[in-house]
Amino acid sequence: MQNRPNKDRVLSMLGLATRSRNVVSGGFATEEAVKSGKACLVIIAEDASDNTRKKYSNMCEFYEVPYEYYSVKEILGHAIGKEERSCLAVTDKGFADSIQKHLLDSR
Repeated sequence: MQNRPNKDRVLSMLGLATRSRNVVSGGFATEEAVKSGKACLVIIAEDASDNTRKKYSNMCEFYEVPYEYYSVKEILGHAIGKEERSCLAVTDKGFADSIQKHLLDSR
């Protein structure tokens, strides 16, 4: 899969955020982060099931947490050193802002 430079930056930022323990991944951990107010940004894989996409987008809207649809499960998981991930939450405001900026630049 070819990525544009900004997409590579998003994945790199996710990797850095993970290494500094500012990312939680998987359904339960992401849900906990959103509901506890720790999530600054939620990323949902573009190939996540319709049910997963609806559940997390509705939850983020209710708790007023920004969310983005980005990449695919396999690539998201690989970027954070794990297996496939349908969703993840960035728990640091600085990383979240930087990732959102790169996402906007890539559009």
